[in-house]
Amino acid sequence: MITTVLLLTGAATALTDIEHKPFMRKNIDPIVFPGRYVSHMHSFYGSDALTKDLPTTAQLQKGCPSGENPNDLSIYPATFKTYYEQIDHAEIPFPKDLYMVAGNASATSQADVNEKTTMITWWCDGNGPEDPCTAHMQAILAFPDCVNPNKLTEYMYAAANGGRCPSGMKRLPRLRFSVRYDTRRAIPQGWKGVPPFKLACGEIGDGYCFHGDFINGWFDDAQVNLMKAKGQSFLRIDGAHGNGKQPMGKTCKAKDQDPENGTNDYHKSLEMMGPT
Repeated sequence: MITTVLLLTGAATALTDIEHKPFMRKNIDPIVFPGRYVSHMHSFYGSDALTKDLPTTAQLQKGCPSGENPNDLSIYPATFKTYYEQIDHAEIPFPKDLYMVAGNASATSQADVNEKTTMITWWCDGNGPEDPCTAHMQAILAFPDCVNPNKLTEYMYAAANGGRCPSGMKRLPRLRFSVRYDTRRAIPQGWKGVPPFKLACGEIGDGYCFHGDFINGWFDDAQVNLMKAKGQSFLRIDGAHGNGKQPMGKTCKAKDQDPENGTNDYHKSLEMMGPT
């Protein structure tokens, strides 16, 4: 994949960001494999109410958040920030019980990826492509920003339709992941060329299989404030459950609610996946 460094949104585009810490690593994917322990490994961020079963927004809101905003108990499997961008263009907030997948976990080539819509981009922080990478590996991924409010499993990218949502769909704030992998402890001297790592979804190579899930856990009152970010370059999203920038773990400690099942061991997860 040929990549270029993407700039953050300009001052004319409203956005907010939230920092998260992982609370669980496990071989589950409630969207793709609900009720089963057969997924490749994921790291989970957000509400610790998550288990192998696909949760509702109300169920997620009963959990403990692992991020800095107590008004957001969404689930993000992919340390790391979420950006909510282009709020100026949004027509509706995220509907209750919405879940989405961005990227293609089965992708093995450029033909399987459309980075013009997903924004999938890899680079090394602080280093150009001609120098050894001795900093974080960073990836960017954008989520679909159009949804059918009457059938939430129907969603797509506005960019794939000339920058507008098709008839029957509404525009959402655009969710973007900014994921950093701290590779410095594994290879402190850095490397050149193809990164010598493996993603849980396959060989990293050019990062084609990089993907992310989102399960909405926002409280309604905070989403009202989220939509008010229109016309501003940045807005902290506060709500009834607290201000949007708090020390992580201040009120509770997120943890695995089903520790006896599944595995956080990579090699064991491969066994549980079975033959490919």
